Amino acid sequence: MRVIYLCQHFPPETGAPQIRVYEVSKELISRGHQVEVITAFPHHPHGIIPEEYKGRFYMFENWDGIPVHRSWIYPSPKGSFWKRLASYFSFTFSAFFSILKSKPADVIICNSPPLFLGITGYLGAKMKRAKFVFNVADIWPESAVELGILKNKSFIRLAERLEMFLYKKSWKIATATEGIKDYMVRKGKNAEDVFLLPNGVNTDTFAPQPKNTELLREVGIEGKKVFMYAGNLGYAQGLDSVLRAAALLKDKQPDAHFLFVGDGQEREKLLSLKEELQLDNVTFYGSVPVSAMPDMFAAADYSIVSLRNIELFKGARPSKIFPAISSGVPVLYCGDGESAAILEEYHCGKIAPPENPEGIAAAISELMSISDADYQTMRENGRKLAIDQYSWKSIVDDILFHLGDQNNEKRANS
Repeated sequence: MRVIYLCQHFPPETGAPQIRVYEVSKELISRGHQVEVITAFPHHPHGIIPEEYKGRFYMFENWDGIPVHRSWIYPSPKGSFWKRLASYFSFTFSAFFSILKSKPADVIICNSPPLFLGITGYLGAKMKRAKFVFNVADIWPESAVELGILKNKSFIRLAERLEMFLYKKSWKIATATEGIKDYMVRKGKNAEDVFLLPNGVNTDTFAPQPKNTELLREVGIEGKKVFMYAGNLGYAQGLDSVLRAAALLKDKQPDAHFLFVGDGQEREKLLSLKEELQLDNVTFYGSVPVSAMPDMFAAADYSIVSLRNIELFKGARPSKIFPAISSGVPVLYCGDGESAAILEEYHCGKIAPPENPEGIAAAISELMSISDADYQTMRENGRKLAIDQYSWKSIVDDILFHLGDQNNEKRANS
């Protein structure tokens, strides 16, 4: 199969979309398929293009065995909606040059968000006489409206019309969650034309390891039960509630320690709250490269995954879950909905109500008192679930099941 993967974000940037495109592309290439990635110059999350990419409109490179076409983007840091919109549209148009440079394709898989890149994916598929597969990881503009980011009613109506057009014109839609999949069917897409392409994990990289005693000594938390949050310190994560839960537990559960790994726009607010609440059971470690994350999980007893109490997030499957369970680290999930149901069904985590410090503190107290046998069962269940359903090998198996036969037929007739 000949595949073009169209996405605004790709390594060396880090994040769930970047990892998903990289890992799926690597796995497809390892099985003999042709893959080319069309993406923007690196610019996320700080809105700064690295020196080696500056001053260019287009560049082709081989990234760890993956052919990558990069084109110009107006780099915009988070914060200004209209600047980010300009950033989205700049790549929406510049990516056409990369499409012209790329090889013939059977399928163009186009990532959304940003929604507007679907214009490039749809027209690019027409140019290449390829099938257009729309990979929707977030329902936009609905999510932006619900989070209060998008308020202009005229723009919302235009975005909704574009959304429906792209859903209708796509050959198939790949969705990150069951909730988004159900949404597509409710919007009129045939159920057989919608399939799941969830976040996953490299189960070879993220595997159970001996306890990282060196890091525990470095932080000064030897002998503690470590509840680690690793990822973006953003508004959507509702981490202030986790800090308030830590405040409730600092005397009741002195052996529980909270380790925050990462950076983000809420970091300074969270640090101020830590000082205000006088939390000596909380450590902010800062950011680490993805390559160091297996060692971080080796220091954790539990991985915290937290979201705000918003209806939209009930259909979320945060990518943070999968490296944790693959590493044999049970998840404390502060949230509702689809992810909570998965963790409960496979008994590899504990559920706490979102944005509820008392409920989060109660769940942590329960985890502090479980037996070694129960804890080991949770570890083993999580690892098995990661391998069986969320390894990139199993995810690519599913992609090929949904896309392969039709494209083999097309190539045989061409």
